[in-house]
Amino acid sequence: MPDRKRVEIKINGESYSAEVEPRLLLVDFLRGIARLTGTHVGCDSSNCGACTVMMDGVTVKSCTLFAVQANGREILTIEGVAKDGDLHPIQQSFRDHHALQCGYCTPGMVLSALFLLSKKPNPTEREVRLGVSGNLCRCTGYQNIVDAILAAAKRGGQVGRRPT
Repeated sequence: MPDRKRVEIKINGESYSAEVEPRLLLVDFLRGIARLTGTHVGCDSSNCGACTVMMDGVTVKSCTLFAVQANGREILTIEGVAKDGDLHPIQQSFRDHHALQCGYCTPGMVLSALFLLSKKPNPTEREVRLGVSGNLCRCTGYQNIVDAILAAAKRGGQVGRRPT
């Protein structure tokens, strides 16, 4: 058995510390150790984007990173997006535009949309489609997702901000 490593990761503003095997995936740390199950495991090969989270402000696919690679880093998961029970504007826009059906891809889509809008506050439709191209949805056909992101961008303000 490989030597265990201590990791300390700040997730949604809360510190988590654990001894883990070096091969433990970040997604498994989030779901199993931190008990944050909003990050989904879809394909285990980084193709679907269901495991998308933000690490130090940049989207990453948590099924392709080891927990030890996140040691000392800040992670934002879907559980950290809403504040005090109020949906983040991008979450509200997804709701308003019926941009989800089964909801399996939604956490990763929301995090990808947040990242996109933090970099491009007023994206074109093409930029939105490229911005979420690493996230697969089997239910919606994407148009409502694109509409939701564009509508959130039109609201302006701090839509793409990382929640604090």
